[in-house]
Amino acid sequence: MYHPVISDVEGLEISADEKALFEEYRPYGFILFKRNCDNPDQVRKLTREMRKCIGNDNAPILIDQEGGRVARLTPPHWKRYPAAGAYSKLYETNPDLATAAVQVHASLMAADLSALGINVDCFPDVDLFFEGADKVIGDRSYGERPNKVATLARAASEGMISGGVIPVMKHLPGHGRADVDSHKTLPVVDTSREELQKTDFIPFKRLNDLPCAMTAHVVYSDIDNKNCATISKKVIKNIIRGEFGFEGVLFSDDLSMKALSDNPAQNALSALKAGCDLALHCNGTLEERRAVLMATKAMSAKQLDRLAVIFSQRREPREIEHDKLYGWLMEVIKEYE
Repeated sequence: MYHPVISDVEGLEISADEKALFEEYRPYGFILFKRNCDNPDQVRKLTREMRKCIGNDNAPILIDQEGGRVARLTPPHWKRYPAAGAYSKLYETNPDLATAAVQVHASLMAADLSALGINVDCFPDVDLFFEGADKVIGDRSYGERPNKVATLARAASEGMISGGVIPVMKHLPGHGRADVDSHKTLPVVDTSREELQKTDFIPFKRLNDLPCAMTAHVVYSDIDNKNCATISKKVIKNIIRGEFGFEGVLFSDDLSMKALSDNPAQNALSALKAGCDLALHCNGTLEERRAVLMATKAMSAKQLDRLAVIFSQRREPREIEHDKLYGWLMEVIKEYE
């Protein structure tokens, strides 16, 4: 029996205590951070051990690898990729080239990840860019116009899928307007639902066929003035599942972030009860991980058969000329900077 939780580990390998915990209370999958990634052989060994520990050769292993300032895999062992904002600028002068470049960018990252046993990337960021908003999104966004963001995020997702990695679009139903960082405190967006429908919501609605998505720890006061999207039945049922028509796997954002006021175990229960399929718990102590896994035990069988079907649809990665394509991508970005 698996628990609907994505968990993590402290270091470069699974400790004896972590192994004992995960063998007793099996999370559905794991997420990696920079602290877990030293070199390719080490990461491959770690992802194998993670899957062996919970007895699932196809378990989702996630990472946040976007490019720019959000990159868990960095030189010298892995290439450095541009932030989404670079493609936003390129799109203004050459939309077709920008779209092709984004797809190449994602294909190259997918090749990096597939080679390590990582099969899910928390990418692309589908939030709109807003001047004056908190910089937590900033150049992670593909731009300020909904159709432009949808086009580039679609290309990024297709590039990722072609490389055998499942993309997770984020942060539904839109984090771009937030004037504070949800890692630190709870953002509140007072924009009317009508205005959100004309702007922030459009890219997510256009990408509703993607396999996975992640919620935002943001309150949308015109929809639910008490709960952020991650723990809001109104937002998840009426907006994400209803208005957007998204039927894929819905991850919560990290339940240890300061935007949420309860402890991680209660946050996990709240997110799952609100309609998230999987609760993402990162950077906690061993006892916090245990508490989250124990708290979600009664919910462990709820959606896992459906999720297994979605994760099993991952394509076999196609071979690409990595160095040649990376060189082309860097030339394109350099020329249009």
